[in-house]
Amino acid sequence: MIEVIWEFRVKPQQVAEFQRDYSDRGPWSVLFGSSPAYHGTKLLRDREDSLRFLTIDTWDDFAAYESFRAEHADQYRELDSQFERLTDSERLIGIFEVL
Repeated sequence: MIEVIWEFRVKPQQVAEFQRDYSDRGPWSVLFGSSPAYHGTKLLRDREDSLRFLTIDTWDDFAAYESFRAEHADQYRELDSQFERLTDSERLIGIFEVL
C-alpha cells in the first residue's frame, strides 16, 4: 500500500466548499473510486491553523496509482483546474509506502 499526501492552504471564504470537494465523498474520491486499487481518502485539518489541510489517498501500490493518473490525465487536470480557486497553495508532501 501507498499513501499519497498533499498539503493545501485554503482561502478563508472557500473552507466549506474545499471540505466538501476534498472529502471522502467529493469529486476526487469519486474519480479515484473508479479504480479497484484505490482505498479511500482522509481529509485532515490542522488544529492550530484552520486554513491548512492534508489529504491522504490510499492506493494498492505506486504502479497502480501512476497507471490511474496516466489513464485519467484529462479528468485529473480538469478537476485540478476547477478546484484551483479554492486554495492559495497546494503541494505534494510525498508518496509513502505503508510498512
